[in-house]
Amino acid sequence: MMNELIRMSAREAVRRLEAGEVTPLQLIDAAVARIEEVEPVLNAVPTLCVERARTQAKRIMAGEITPTGDGRGWLAGLPVVIKDLNEVEGVRTTHGSPIFADHVPTSSGYEVERLEAHGAVILGKSNTPEFGAGAQTFNEVFGVTRNPWNTALTCGGSSGGAAVALAAGEIWLANGSDLGGSLRTPAGYCSVVGLRPSPGRVPHGPGGNPFGTLSVEGPMGRDVRDVALLLDAQAGHDPRDPLSYPAPARPYAETVEDRPTLRRVAYSADLGGITPVDPEVAAICRAAAERFAGLGVEVIENSCPDLDKAVDVFNVLRAENFVISRAPLLEKHRDKLKPEVIWNIERGLELSAGDIGRAERDRAAMQRSMAAFLDEHDLLLCPTSIVPPFPVEQRYIEELHGHRFPSYIDWVSITFAITVTGCPVLSLPCGFTSTGLPVGLQLVGKPRDEAGLLAAAAMLEDALGIARQVPLDPRRPG
Repeated sequence: MMNELIRMSAREAVRRLEAGEVTPLQLIDAAVARIEEVEPVLNAVPTLCVERARTQAKRIMAGEITPTGDGRGWLAGLPVVIKDLNEVEGVRTTHGSPIFADHVPTSSGYEVERLEAHGAVILGKSNTPEFGAGAQTFNEVFGVTRNPWNTALTCGGSSGGAAVALAAGEIWLANGSDLGGSLRTPAGYCSVVGLRPSPGRVPHGPGGNPFGTLSVEGPMGRDVRDVALLLDAQAGHDPRDPLSYPAPARPYAETVEDRPTLRRVAYSADLGGITPVDPEVAAICRAAAERFAGLGVEVIENSCPDLDKAVDVFNVLRAENFVISRAPLLEKHRDKLKPEVIWNIERGLELSAGDIGRAERDRAAMQRSMAAFLDEHDLLLCPTSIVPPFPVEQRYIEELHGHRFPSYIDWVSITFAITVTGCPVLSLPCGFTSTGLPVGLQLVGKPRDEAGLLAAAAMLEDALGIARQVPLDPRRPG
């Protein structure tokens, strides 16, 4: 029974919950059993709150929590896991940092409140690097999270625990956050789906930078349609978030089933040469992009907007963001911060107003360039990561094909270059290397067009036929 339940899609689980064929308590028990089975190897969900989850499940079963409005995004008691950067009332929330190792919040973040109001049952916290800094999931509180496709390798980051939990069948849906690729990189490395929505699509907070647009919350799932379901639960206006806006008239769970009319899509392996890319990864992604041709869509290769300044712009704005959110911690707890976080804060403190102003002007130009490009193309496609998953002991990629990356974050420029444009972007499983490691493809959609992006991604997902390969049992090296 447990094996059957954990292998269901989130959509099927919700359908069965609504039909009374299964209860939230049964799903909690199934998830806990699976977590106990695989966590000693993976370390994806280091904090559980089982009794809290059962209390919430009983409230849903008793009718104390019911769908509101048109019922979109109703999860009916489905267990989910929350990234350990998001505060959950009464649940240990460490942010992956020794500074907050024993922190238990007295209130939940807006995004958590919204999920619980939509019938989600929070079962635990997924692992993340310290303050989400870096695309490799490890920290001094819980240690390293391992990739279920090969436990000797990284799962990426910073939403690494979420991606692993989905791929290994520990949970049906998970939230994530994305500043420079934190949803997308682990999704690509674990062969699941992660969507970075447009800024404001998913309300979040409270925080010290409510007008910031680099970091967003978003859904992760085993396939595109499950992601659409979770986005319905997440999206909408919250007056406490000044950038949030109402959800569209039709639910994403409906529009994802639309057959989109696509004219042409563009594919670029390296986004115009801003980064080197492993040849095998590029070839796998190109082959996946070319599947659109078989669907009657023109595929234009080696085409993308001008993103030449994306690396410099992102690094400046990200450093500024670290000053806003983390500078007080440097003053009080320098000895407890990892070197990469210290470096990022100090870099931000060295910035001048002129540096920030120039970065914002260049960002505006790239946003206009991307908008004009997507007026002529329905999608922009590129790899999710420039390399396959690498050894879990390695903190980050330092060099590729003779190009040395200046910092711990520059190797993910293929994701953060899209961040600066503000467009919604989804990482879709698109193939495997010769050694059986997952490869992800980024699909960049038109500004604020999550509905069109999800529908196009579902169409390609159906053509590729890869989604059914998760969940899987952890695979040890050799």
